[in-house]
Amino acid sequence: MRIRFTKMQGAGNDFVVLDETAGPLGLTPGQYRFLADRHFGVGADQILSVRPSPAAGVDFQYVIHNADGGEVEQCGNGARCFMRFVRERGLTDKDVVRVQTLSGVIAPRMNGDGRVTVDMGPPVFEPARVPFDTAGLDPQPDGGWHTWHLALSTEADEPIVAVAVLSMGNPHAVQLVDDIETAPVAEQGPRIEHHPRFPQRVNAGFLQVVDRTHVRLRVFERGAGETLACGTGACAAVVAGIRLGQLDHRVDVETRGGILTIEWAGDEADPVLMTGPAVTVFAGEIEVPDEL
Repeated sequence: MRIRFTKMQGAGNDFVVLDETAGPLGLTPGQYRFLADRHFGVGADQILSVRPSPAAGVDFQYVIHNADGGEVEQCGNGARCFMRFVRERGLTDKDVVRVQTLSGVIAPRMNGDGRVTVDMGPPVFEPARVPFDTAGLDPQPDGGWHTWHLALSTEADEPIVAVAVLSMGNPHAVQLVDDIETAPVAEQGPRIEHHPRFPQRVNAGFLQVVDRTHVRLRVFERGAGETLACGTGACAAVVAGIRLGQLDHRVDVETRGGILTIEWAGDEADPVLMTGPAVTVFAGEIEVPDEL
């Protein structure tokens, strides 16, 4: 099968974008993995599919597959690239579109400066909805909110990490660190991702607070590993920092791929707004093997 694609990136989080508005390509998990492969395919953290509106009041459907071929609920950096893609391809002339994802409807907005703002909806804190299994755990009070203490193994000398747990349409566990350059992302990231208390796995965030309006962040993403930026991870980190009393309501998040600006008014019903870049890198065609 020969397919057309567009390579895009948002703060270094890179994507293969597929236009499926004329009909579904019907790709398998193995074919998504092939497209994401940086040696044999195009190379990407996620594969984004643009599909027709599934319901009245919605402009498009937004389908996301991780590099491991699994479908996921949400991708914030991808949502910004989605908005730029549908505008550049002439699929819409709107400045704001309503987009259906697995986790609900989001509303990306094209700004005059070329950046894109995405209304990511309100954060979710109820453990069962993250989902996060709290059986036998007690929340640890911290700055007006709480964290959860997770043992990363049954060994007595293994570390216990304090994480703030929430969902931005996908699950996140955020821990505060003194310096992201020395944070144990490679060691702890996959262990947190696959921790048995997260039945759908989890994105592991490592957050360094520089001051009340500036943070640094690294994220070990579920199904992708550490990426240069994670939009929902930036949202989750700022929301956690606000609830823990360490951040103001508008924060610049410094990732290894660029700066994202996150805003949250602080009430559980308030939406989280994320603003950042969305860039088209190149477009092309590739032959995708039928059997993988």
